[in-house]
Formats: sequence, structure tokens, C-alpha cells
Amino acid sequence: MSSNQQLSSNQQLSFIQKNQIMPEYQGEPDEISIQKCKEAARQVEGPVIVEDTCLCFKALGGLPGPYIKWFLDKLKPEGLYKLLTGFEDKSAWALCTFAFCAGKDEPVQLFRGKTEGHIVEPRGPRDFGWDPCFQPDGYDKTYAELPKDVKNSISHRYRALAAMSEHFCQTNNTSPQSKKKKEEEEED
Repeated sequence: MSSNQQLSSNQQLSFIQKNQIMPEYQGEPDEISIQKCKEAARQVEGPVIVEDTCLCFKALGGLPGPYIKWFLDKLKPEGLYKLLTGFEDKSAWALCTFAFCAGKDEPVQLFRGKTEGHIVEPRGPRDFGWDPCFQPDGYDKTYAELPKDVKNSISHRYRALAAMSEHFCQTNNTSPQSKKKKEEEEED
């Protein structure tokens, strides 16, 4: 679908997951998401959505940020907690960015979701990354300890998906096809 095309209200999109070999970009989260999305659109020669997740520690100026995958691989949740041993400030935020590009040489749109919290000594199941050491603000449990439905309703990823969904719903509601359909309904 080109960036000029719109979906009519009765059309649906289908997605195909492709595991592409992507370079590991470095930089700030937005820069990384844009570069990943442009490269993915170039590789698949069509529209793409890519996701990037960060875990940022205030005391470390936002690090590990987009490099959390590598920090977690080497340090595990216990090591992430220990990184902040010498700091009073244990605040952190989880950031998810979805990047959409309609195709090669098209602009990239970013949709972000952020959950504030703090880094704690790991607690809970170890089935998902850094969840055992991230406790969202307003909760006395870590992401790992929270019921999945609660975590999914407050998570950084949920918020980014909601932003992307809202954008595409608004875009679809203002499309020429949508306006024409509304006019036809009003005439009936």
C-alpha cells in the first residue's frame, strides 16, 4: 500500500512476519527505529512495521536504552539491578517504538509508548527479559509478577500500539473513501 492509498472501512490488512537480517544500528532510540524501518522497507520492497524496545535508567542518562538486549544478555536482571548500586536514583522508564514505513523511499512514522517505573531487585518468573527487575510506578509488583492482563494494559508496548492504532483509525476515518461512504449514508 503506498502512502497515498487509504483503506475503505470494509477492507482489512493482513500482516506477514518476516525475520530479516538487520544491522545493529547505534544512536538514540528514534534514530535507530527510523534506520531499522528504512532498511526493512528496502529489503521487503513494501510496507513494514518494526519495533524497538528500550529500558532506560535515569541515573545513567538513559542507558542502557536501546542496548538493553546486550546488557541483559551479559548481566541478567540481577546485573541490571546491580548497575545502580552506587546511585540513589533507581528510576527508569520502558520505551517501545513502532516505526511504520509505507515502502522504499517513503517517510517513516514513529509511535511511542512509555511506562515510568524503577529498577528493583529481581522478583517473579524469569520467562521474559528484564521484567523481573522493572517495577512500574503505582504498582508494588514487577512486570514479571503482575498478571499478564494487567501488565499488557499498562505496558510501554501496549501504549505504542494504542498510539499506532489511533493514528491509523484517524487516517482511515478521514480518507476520501470514508468521507464518501459517510455522505452516502447521510443521503439514505
